[in-house]
Amino acid sequence: MCEANVYCIDKEGNEKLILEAVDKVIPMEEGFLLENIFSERKIIKAKIKEMALVEHRIVLQEE
Repeated sequence: MCEANVYCIDKEGNEKLILEAVDKVIPMEEGFLLENIFSERKIIKAKIKEMALVEHRIVLQEE
């Protein structure tokens, strides 16, 4: 499987889980559209800080 959990680091430096089992990360003007294998979707205004795909982990930085 190629899903990853997406985490976001807020402006205070706290990391929180945004969405599990994400298989699509789509760039948009508003930020990124995340979609997981259960068809759950979230839009987050952030930039990519780290992608560790072997560890199934994507870290975003809140803008």
